[in-house]
Amino acid sequence: MASIRTRFKPFDRAAVLRAMQGETPKEQSARHAAFARQQLAAAQEVNRSALGITPDHETFVDGRKGAAPEEVKPGGVIVFEFALLFSACEWIAATLLEHAPVRSGAYVRSFVFTADGDVVDPMAGIPEAREYVFTSTAVYARKIERGLSPQAPDGVFEAVAALAARRFGNIASIKFSYRNPLFGGIGAWAKSTSLSSKGHARDGAQRDEWLRRQPAIVITR
Repeated sequence: MASIRTRFKPFDRAAVLRAMQGETPKEQSARHAAFARQQLAAAQEVNRSALGITPDHETFVDGRKGAAPEEVKPGGVIVFEFALLFSACEWIAATLLEHAPVRSGAYVRSFVFTADGDVVDPMAGIPEAREYVFTSTAVYARKIERGLSPQAPDGVFEAVAALAARRFGNIASIKFSYRNPLFGGIGAWAKSTSLSSKGHARDGAQRDEWLRRQPAIVITR
């Protein structure tokens, strides 16, 4: 899962040793854990204020995933791993659904999320990748993007990309673009349709690429 790691360990060893003089190992671990929890709460508040959400996180104590901070050894390491990019993709997926016009439901069902070209579920965790893309395989997706539907006069993908860039631009590059999916109904339609672009002569692969050109939200780190 793409993430950002926040590590907590004593910053001034001499000061920590002085403060811990006379403490038992259990008391030292408790002091370290209390500090880490305070910093976690502060980081969560920063994320909440900046992003409008509190990203999920995982805890690693001395390298052990899921351990409680209080289990840290004296002088050990506590790591909180925030799934910031996952939260961004999750938000974009939900917001696309909110902005999408609904008639039969086919348009919403055409939404696809890919990680380096592989289709994945953005709500079930995302793998490490160089590029993440939200797009649609509906043959009329470009028309909706141009304001075809009164339910979405400003389009869908471009509008959501702009909202996402403002909200998550500090953790990823989020841009509206176009992609040419090789899956879904768009491929079969491109091979069977007689549609041509006015004023532009396109043949063969060039025409096929133009027909499959779909609005997309592209996310890179």
